Amino acid sequence: MTTWLAAIALFGLAGALGGTMAPARWRVIVVSAGTGAAAISALVVSIDVLHTGRVVSIATSRLLPFTGVQLHLDPMGALFVAITAAVAVAVSVYIVGYSNHHPMTRSSACAFPIFVTSMLLIPAAWSVTTFLFGWELMAVASLVLVLTDHRRSPDVRSAAIWYAVLTQIGAASIAFALVLLAAKTGGQGFSVMAQHSAAVSPWLRGTVFMLALTGFASKAGVVPLHVWLPKAHAEAPSAVSALMSAAMVNLGIYGIVRVGDTLLGGGPAWWWIAVIVLGVASAIYGSIHAATSTDLKRLLAYSTADNIGLVMIAVGTSGLLTATGHPAYAALALFAGMFHLVNHAVFKGTLFLSAGSVQYATGTRDLDQLGGLFLRMPIASTIFAFGTVAITALPPLCGFVSEWLLLQSLLHGLSSSVTVSVVLMPLCVAALALTGGLTAAAFVKAFGVGFLGIARSLAAADAHEPPRMMNVGAGLLASLCVLFGVVPVVMVGLLNSAVREVQSGAGSTVGSRGEALAIANTRGVFDPTFIALALVTSMLVVLGARQFVSRRHAVRRAPVWGCGRELQTPRMTYTATSFAEPLQRVFDDVLQPSQDLDVSHRGESRYFVESVRFGTRGGDAFERLLYQPVFALVRAVANKARLLQNGSVHRYLAYGLGALVVVLVFAR
Repeated sequence: MTTWLAAIALFGLAGALGGTMAPARWRVIVVSAGTGAAAISALVVSIDVLHTGRVVSIATSRLLPFTGVQLHLDPMGALFVAITAAVAVAVSVYIVGYSNHHPMTRSSACAFPIFVTSMLLIPAAWSVTTFLFGWELMAVASLVLVLTDHRRSPDVRSAAIWYAVLTQIGAASIAFALVLLAAKTGGQGFSVMAQHSAAVSPWLRGTVFMLALTGFASKAGVVPLHVWLPKAHAEAPSAVSALMSAAMVNLGIYGIVRVGDTLLGGGPAWWWIAVIVLGVASAIYGSIHAATSTDLKRLLAYSTADNIGLVMIAVGTSGLLTATGHPAYAALALFAGMFHLVNHAVFKGTLFLSAGSVQYATGTRDLDQLGGLFLRMPIASTIFAFGTVAITALPPLCGFVSEWLLLQSLLHGLSSSVTVSVVLMPLCVAALALTGGLTAAAFVKAFGVGFLGIARSLAAADAHEPPRMMNVGAGLLASLCVLFGVVPVVMVGLLNSAVREVQSGAGSTVGSRGEALAIANTRGVFDPTFIALALVTSMLVVLGARQFVSRRHAVRRAPVWGCGRELQTPRMTYTATSFAEPLQRVFDDVLQPSQDLDVSHRGESRYFVESVRFGTRGGDAFERLLYQPVFALVRAVANKARLLQNGSVHRYLAYGLGALVVVLVFAR
């Protein structure tokens, strides 16, 4: 397995070099082959580690000067590698078809394999230097990919700036945390840091955790550090958006768990309360914006903040229950969080790749301009439908299973006698219920308005199926949505292996009884396979009854999403804006949208109205109230700082003299 771990880097490097040097017609094939080979190698080694529990390690002093490279893949890291690898395999297939519409430049052909390979190796990094090197490599490569279309739209450049700034702030926070802990434990290797972290003072441990939480939460897109996420994910190419949303943000969760549980060995309750609060805020805020967004990729980006918030709730609940003496319930919460992370990767990858297919076929991602796509591109629409059912946590697909387990962990947490748990758990249950309803509204809007009904533009009316390889890539992830929902027992052993690693050998309370899931010390079992069979049987009965009735009675047929009208025009149907308008009114204080009313009059008289246009533009309250004032302050200080450099040699000599005097005063 050590050879397979080394092969990840070699295949990734080969893909990057080959993509850079290959001619344009072969470039995407070379990149796809190199990236896919690296991902398959990573999938093989990670599943072996999860299945057997054996750790794979590599250490060499020949790559990075002075410190060398240390790789150590344990079951917890292997879970994140497997998630990234599965998404990367599907995306590697998808880009072969996507390149027909979006040809790869040499820079993106080089950056794409590097981006994927760095994500595959970060969970195996086992020293501060190795980890930070991989983290920075991932950040730079992803920034290059976000900038792919910078010549076509100024919004791309703006999104890239936001992403670069917040990424570097987060990286600085992570670096400071790890270097501070390494200095106090006497070594930069993760094993040394974990072994000696218990001797570090509590206030320093808390400082390290909060710095790490800030840095990793920014990468995960957690509110209020999320503002880069709807910008970068919306403007990046769809294949890159899928990787960022389904794989890269997961590494933020990995970092929180790795530092909090592995390096620091757990901590007091207030650490995990902070994680829960951030998770609740992210879940609710992300779901509100997703429910009111009309841009398909922006909607998906905000739903990433929503689902990562649910995972944060699970991780925080696990840490809190461990700190308060309930390890069994803590393991259940962590199992649910990791399972939801897996499911989020497959259904969000499905949805982003399908959104790319929609943009490929129509040239737009504005839901108000779509409609009727199911008749024109049925395969891509069906794949999107699978992702929609999964993300809305409806049986029998995967989102239902993980959210049910998360609900069970929160309800079991209520049995704790600790006051903070008794107070927080009902709030988390309420947040889970609210986000579930808002997510359902968001994706009923996305699928109903975008894929059903009547086309509302010429672009939607002329839509067609995307290239076959795009559907194959998205379909691979959609099939995993079905597998993990109908037969979730295939993931129980792998997830329990990762949970045992985090919980220091304490296994999860989730097990299997045949094809059903069972939670220890509870009555009954949860059988998603039976639910799926019951749903399929019910659908077949309904279809049979429909056929029986239609043969004996006249049946009036009407278009789907057409309100039963016989005469229907695009102007008579719901748009995404009108569908979300009631929710926008309810959450007006959170969204604070800007409204635009444009009234055009006839030339003969200003009293006769020719047309009225009303529009709303949703912004981000945190961007407007938190970040823009900070940027304005920085800009004002920078403008004042220009006075220090006016081109005068005499002034510069005076600066040097002043600095010398200060040094001499403090050095004596």
